[in-house]
Amino acid sequence: MADVAVQKFILKTLLSLPSPILRTLSGGGVVYRGGRTLDPRFQFFTHAAKKMPSITTLPADVARAASAQGLLAVSGPSEPGVTSEALTIDGPGGSLPLRAYRPTDQDPSAPLIVFAHFGGGVIGDLETCHAFCGILARVARTAVLSVDYRLAPEHRFPAGLDDVLAAYRWARDNTARFGAAALPPAIGGDSMGGNFAAIIAQELQRAGESQPALQLLIYPAVDVASETASMTTYADAYPLSRPIMEWFMGHYMGPDADPADPRLSPNKTADLTGLAPAVVITAGFDPLVDQGEAYAKRLQAAGVPVTYRCYDSLAHGFTAFTGAVPAADAACREVARLVRAAFESAKA
Repeated sequence: MADVAVQKFILKTLLSLPSPILRTLSGGGVVYRGGRTLDPRFQFFTHAAKKMPSITTLPADVARAASAQGLLAVSGPSEPGVTSEALTIDGPGGSLPLRAYRPTDQDPSAPLIVFAHFGGGVIGDLETCHAFCGILARVARTAVLSVDYRLAPEHRFPAGLDDVLAAYRWARDNTARFGAAALPPAIGGDSMGGNFAAIIAQELQRAGESQPALQLLIYPAVDVASETASMTTYADAYPLSRPIMEWFMGHYMGPDADPADPRLSPNKTADLTGLAPAVVITAGFDPLVDQGEAYAKRLQAAGVPVTYRCYDSLAHGFTAFTGAVPAADAACREVARLVRAAFESAKA
């Protein structure tokens, strides 16, 4: 932990430099692409990443460990006024670890939120979204349940999805345990977690079960074979590039998986009417930005209440950078306020 503290100190010192100096250290000039200007701190990380081996060159388990180590240096601290508790439930593949977050001023009329972390179905764990889940719990004033789902390639599609769906159904039956309202929980996630969240809302509808209180879809992957313009414009973006996406899907999808399957690509579902209200968030410097926006527009066209925000200067994965990029921390708090506002709107 001492090494992590030193890394954090050095990084914080570097990132506190004025933007022009940061840009000079990051190759010089402003990064302007697709009508958007990249945050200078993400520009710094992008420049540094070019000198490091890509995770696409690593075995999945090594990439997983390297990612976890790297995220420690950029993650924010635990949120004050929020307690966390480790839990384990019986999942489809055995014991399924969860982590519950509860704020001291929890609103008992607010629904529980079940949340799934990012990582392409291959990397990530409960620490990946620890800071963000704390922010979400504190600002939205409700309990959050984070799911440590199984990862590929050891457990390919649909193992991770099945775990999150099982955790959601368990949470739905146990809202009182967390002091939350006796309502269907909200379902949320970022990137692959957003993919799971969108699919779970659809799966519940297909099963004739009640819709979640809300879908929180943060830079969601809703089409695993997307060919939108942003897939080219931001093909070499950091931390998610097109080659990394392909590496993720190569591990996550089995040889017989169909990218057009709605349980892989929820945007392939023809009819989106009747789905839960949604807060859809995208990052500007992200191959997924176009598909996230398109899904938000499709939900709106289907009559679903939608709040959409694109954080133009930020990159994919910004929820994990709250300790290093002030604009990412501010965005995460705004996202949590949007969730709170959606809960209030549902009660009105």
